[in-house]
Amino acid sequence: MLGAGSWGTAVASIVADSAPTTLWARSPEVAVDVDANHRNSRYLGDIELAKTLRATADMEQAVADADVLIMGVPSHGFREALEQAALHVRPWIPVVSLVKGLELSTDYRMTEIVAEVLPGHPAGVLAGPNIASEVVAGYAAAATIAMPDQNSAHKLAELFRTERFRIYSTTDVLGVEVAGALKNVFAIAAGMGDGIGTGYNTKAMVITRAVREMSKFGEALGGDPQTFAGLAGTGDLVVTCTSPASRNRRVGEELGRGKTIQEVLDGMNQVAEGVKAVTVVMEMAARLGVEMPIAAEVDGVVNKGGTAEDAYRGLLKITPGHEIHGDGW
Repeated sequence: MLGAGSWGTAVASIVADSAPTTLWARSPEVAVDVDANHRNSRYLGDIELAKTLRATADMEQAVADADVLIMGVPSHGFREALEQAALHVRPWIPVVSLVKGLELSTDYRMTEIVAEVLPGHPAGVLAGPNIASEVVAGYAAAATIAMPDQNSAHKLAELFRTERFRIYSTTDVLGVEVAGALKNVFAIAAGMGDGIGTGYNTKAMVITRAVREMSKFGEALGGDPQTFAGLAGTGDLVVTCTSPASRNRRVGEELGRGKTIQEVLDGMNQVAEGVKAVTVVMEMAARLGVEMPIAAEVDGVVNKGGTAEDAYRGLLKITPGHEIHGDGW
């Protein structure tokens, strides 16, 4: 397991109950904390991790004997970490991404990076409405694992499944990855509403229309329409737009309170993937000819100096059309 942030550590702790598991942490201090104290105090506080989980800051030690490589490194460092791992990893083992983002320089999804850096390795993604602290604490939750073939997805699902963590499977790798990246952008929009004091009706409107926007974008890329109504789409969108623990929602909330994007990011110790993803999403939407009003307003605030108030005024100026088949907001 590469990446010792909150979600990477949570998943590593779950998997450690099913198979010998080593967590690679960029920080030696985090690795020692996990390995010796069975905690990741930096990201998960006092939550106790599986005692069988091992941790190291040595890449070769982490991956040389791995039968499965799980990637929890944020999108901006994903390629670099994978290139380091590629020097030591065994041939043909599957690679499962936990990352809900897009590579800024190439517009690639994480599995596309895997295909480029580790050709021949089956690559997929695990995603769903999962707040790390809740999952590792044992609250009931669910996720979807997507792999290129159903047999692989079904087998790998057993690695992550617990009595309270339900794992479904699919072959729609593209759809699950796109949904994961987009929901972070829309969570910023929902958070901006929280920051300026809009109500629950407004948030429900934003979430519902975001599902439609996500679906149009994903289908244009070739994703399965049903994926966006599932755990990786609507499910993850709901929790990311509503949970106080959501980093992307918190970014939007602080923007709504008048902070600049740099001020918000300077006050965070973890990555909010939606900030980077919105740039890529807007570039791809332009190429696809897909209208994305919510994402466009987030882009206006994050990248072009707009305000949350401007964003919500902009959305409400758009004339509504047919709810299912219409374009726009």
